[in-house]
Amino acid sequence: MTGNSAGAGSPHPPPPLPLRAAGALLGCLTALGSLLYFAVAGALLGAFLLWPRTRRRARVLLVAGARRLTGAERWRRAVFFHDRFPEHRATDQQVLRYLASRTYAGLLCAVVTGLLVLGLVLAGLLAAGVARSTLGLRELLGQMALGSVLLFLDVQGLFSLAALDARLARECFGPGERELLERRIGELAASRAAVVRAVDSERRRVERDLHDGVQQRLVALAMLLGRARRARDPGQADALLAQAHKESGEVLGELREVAWRVYPTALDHLGLREALGGVAERCSLPVRVAYDVSGPLPPPVETAAYFVVSESVTNAAKHSGAGDVLVNVVRQGEVLSVRVRDDGRGGADPEGSGLAGLRGRVAAIDGMLDVHSPVGGPTTVTAELPCV
Repeated sequence: MTGNSAGAGSPHPPPPLPLRAAGALLGCLTALGSLLYFAVAGALLGAFLLWPRTRRRARVLLVAGARRLTGAERWRRAVFFHDRFPEHRATDQQVLRYLASRTYAGLLCAVVTGLLVLGLVLAGLLAAGVARSTLGLRELLGQMALGSVLLFLDVQGLFSLAALDARLARECFGPGERELLERRIGELAASRAAVVRAVDSERRRVERDLHDGVQQRLVALAMLLGRARRARDPGQADALLAQAHKESGEVLGELREVAWRVYPTALDHLGLREALGGVAERCSLPVRVAYDVSGPLPPPVETAAYFVVSESVTNAAKHSGAGDVLVNVVRQGEVLSVRVRDDGRGGADPEGSGLAGLRGRVAAIDGMLDVHSPVGGPTTVTAELPCV
C-alpha cells in the first residue's frame, strides 16, 4: 500500500505488502492520537501561546510533546517500511508542520480505508443477492460497474496517501527535496571545477613531458644528425647515425608514453582489459591484474578506471619503493570496483596533484575514490564507479 522511501542511503527492496499495510493502519491510529494531542494541547496551552510573556515556554512544552509523537512516527516508518534516515534534527517548525500534515493525511487515510471496507461489505451483500437470485442482470451490471469505479478511486487514493506519508517523512526526518537538490547542485559544481582543474593539470603535465623529455631528445637527435652529416670519417658518421637511430627509437617510445597518458587508443579498439595489460607491461614493477568484469562498460567508466590504475601504478613505480603491485577490477551489480595495492613505504598524499586529479575525474561520473596510505605502507587506492 505504500512505497519504500529511504531517507538517505543505499536503495533496498521494499518490505512485504502485509507489513506495509499494517504500518499504514497503525498510521491511522497514530494520526488519531496526534489529533487528540493537538486538541488537548490547544485547550491547555492556547491562552499561554497567545500571551507574549508565556508564549515561549508554552511553545517549548507544545514542541516537546510533538517531538515524542514524531519519534513514534519515525519508529513506525523504520519498522514497517524499512526506511533509513540520516542523523538529522528537525527544527521546531518542521516538527509541528510534519505532525499537523501527518495528522491530516492519516485521518484521510482512515476515511478512505473505511470506505474500502464498506465497499467490501456491500460487495458481499451483492454476492449474497446474486446467490438468492434477487437481483436482475441489468441491476447487477450497474452495481458492478459502479463498484469497480469506486474501488479504483479508493485504491488510487490509498496509494497517493501512502506516497504523501513517505514524502512528509523524508522532509522531516531526512534532508528535504529542496535540500537534496541544493546538495546535488553543489556536488555538480564542485565536480565540474575539479574536472577543469584536473584537465588543466594534465595539460601542464603533458607540456612538461613534451618540453623536458621529447623536445630535448629531438634536439639531441638533430645534433647527432648534424654531426653525422659534417663528419669526414665514414666510420664516425656510421657511429653517429647508429646513435641517432637509437635515440629516435627512444623518442618514439617516450612520445607513445605521453600519448597513452593523454588517452589510450587501446580502450577504443581492445577494451579496458587489454589497456590495463598495456599498463602492466610498461611498468618497471611487476604488476598483477585480476579482471572480473562481464559485459560491456560505459566508455566514461572505462576511461576513469584506466586512469585510476595508470596513475596509481605510475605513482607506485616512481615514489613508493614498492616491489609488487596488485590490481583488482571487479564489477558488482551496477558498480565497477577498482583497487590498486602496492607494498611500498606508504605516506602518499591524497591531496597531491595526481590523486586530486583522479578524484575529480571519478567524481565527474558520480564515483568515489579512497586513498589509504599509512606511513610504512601498504598503499591502497580504491575507486567505486557507477555503471548506470
